[in-house]
Amino acid sequence: MEEFRQTYLSLCKEEGVLPQDSLMDHLQQDGGAAILDLRGHNLPIDTCTVLAKAFQTDTFFTKVILSDCMLSERGVKEILTGLSSNKTVKVLDLKGNNLTSTGAEALGTFLTQNTTLQRLVLEWNALGMLEESFALFCSGLAANTGLMQLDLRNNQINHRGVSELASAIKCNSTLEVLDLRWNNIGLLGGRTLLEALKRNNNIVHLQLTGNNMPREILTSLQQATEHNAQRRSTLRESRNKTLVLSKEIRSLKEEKGQQVLSLMETIKNQKDELGKSNRLRIVNAALTLSEQKNHDLYGELKRVKAEKEEQMVKQNRERKRLQEDSTLKEEKLLREIQNLTEANGLLKYKLEEMERRCKVQQQQIFELKHDLSNSTAELKLQAAQAGDRLIVEKQRFKQALEEMDDLHQKEVKHVNQRLEETEKALEESIFKMKRQRVQLEEELSKAKSAGVAERTRSEEERGRVQAQRCMEKEHVTALEEKFQSVETSLKETQEYCSQQKQTISDLLATKGQQGIEVDRLQRRIEVLQQELLSKDQERMAEVSTVRMEKQEELRHLQTEQVGLLEKISTLEREYKVLSTNHNETLQDKERQISSFLEKLQLKEAEIQRMREEEAHRASQLQNAILTYMQGSLKK
Repeated sequence: MEEFRQTYLSLCKEEGVLPQDSLMDHLQQDGGAAILDLRGHNLPIDTCTVLAKAFQTDTFFTKVILSDCMLSERGVKEILTGLSSNKTVKVLDLKGNNLTSTGAEALGTFLTQNTTLQRLVLEWNALGMLEESFALFCSGLAANTGLMQLDLRNNQINHRGVSELASAIKCNSTLEVLDLRWNNIGLLGGRTLLEALKRNNNIVHLQLTGNNMPREILTSLQQATEHNAQRRSTLRESRNKTLVLSKEIRSLKEEKGQQVLSLMETIKNQKDELGKSNRLRIVNAALTLSEQKNHDLYGELKRVKAEKEEQMVKQNRERKRLQEDSTLKEEKLLREIQNLTEANGLLKYKLEEMERRCKVQQQQIFELKHDLSNSTAELKLQAAQAGDRLIVEKQRFKQALEEMDDLHQKEVKHVNQRLEETEKALEESIFKMKRQRVQLEEELSKAKSAGVAERTRSEEERGRVQAQRCMEKEHVTALEEKFQSVETSLKETQEYCSQQKQTISDLLATKGQQGIEVDRLQRRIEVLQQELLSKDQERMAEVSTVRMEKQEELRHLQTEQVGLLEKISTLEREYKVLSTNHNETLQDKERQISSFLEKLQLKEAEIQRMREEEAHRASQLQNAILTYMQGSLKK
């Protein structure tokens, strides 16, 4: 800590930058490792330059946290340039610094040069906004040989950026954990990642939440990462078993070598002792010792043989166990393949069933279309016929109205003419009767005056005139009767006029009723026209509703058909992926079994060679002892 503080202060003095004492408060100690935590601290460009030089000279920090520091593009470039040659920093956190084009290019250069960084956090940036800069970042990732964990959450990466990232994943051999949550990868990006994972067997953990990807692609990617994890664990177990076996063989070799060296040293010591002591005693002792050594060697040889046999039994057991495990795994894989075949058959049956349903639905759609066209044609024909009938009815009713109006006008004219003629005739008759009455009154006055004039004259002739008077009285009575008859005819004529007036009023009332009836019929026609229009509108609405429903059903059926075809293609791809994965697993298991068998054969050959060497050494030792004994006896 103190060393970094002094380095920082000296660099600030060299660069002429005012040191920030608050930076020293963010230094942390975690066990034997130092952490530089500057999260949320605003870093100007001068401070970034000083930190970059400090990173070049400092070998103390293992974790650098620069999240939410509002770093500029130039500041990020300076810091990454300083960290490119650093050999101690294992974790770098640049979260929330809005890195775009220049930052992505600097990160690509940094990943190309640095080989010690193991974890890189780039969450909440914008690296995927410009495809060219992100391609440079991906090229740096492809060339990197040390990074194991990469966090690219919320970086606006689309399917084209993922294609560049997938190309980098195919070339990278160290990346194990990749976090791509909350981007915009989509279906095409998911397929590209799936193709990349077929070439990369190192990624064991991949997070893709919030990328608008189908569930089938997510499942396939998860299966691929699980397959990589299982493969890595299997390789790790086989590597551990190989190390254990090699250690046991090495220990056996060392133990046998030590035993042989101790035996040769014992023989040499015995030779020295035999040269100093009595020859007979030496011979007896040598014989006893040789017998004892021979017995010990024989026992040692038995023990070695027993150990070798036990080791062989263990190895045979291990081989049998491996063979059984491989057999069980093979049977399991065969069962899985059989299950997958059955599932494939079931999927094919479902596919055929779906195709048959699609055909039936297409036939139903065709029939519905045909029925819809027929019903539309019938409705159009009925509407046309109803319109024609309506036009004919309108014309007929209009003609009837016109005829009724003409007839009514003719009747009114005729009645008016008759009334006028009757009135004229009655007026003429009344005038004649009045004239007759005037004439009669004049005649009556003349007769009275004549009677008065003649009364005096006829007093004399009263007797003669009485008869004449009676005649005149009779004539006056006749005239009065005639006058009464005229009055009676006048009353009758007046009554006939009143009757004619009543008839005219009745005709006028009938005319009003007929006008009312005509108005009512016109309103009825308007109501019928409105009803006909409403029925036409309802019929057209029903036709449009039926057409929209049928079109909606057709679109729904087409959507279902497209969805079924996509599901079928997805299931086929999953089947192909599973088949490929199982074939790769079987091939890996077969290669592992063959490698185990080769190692076992090599170990058996080595054990056989050790047995032959031990037998050869024992025979040489026995020959040397016999030669020694024979030479000592001769002496």
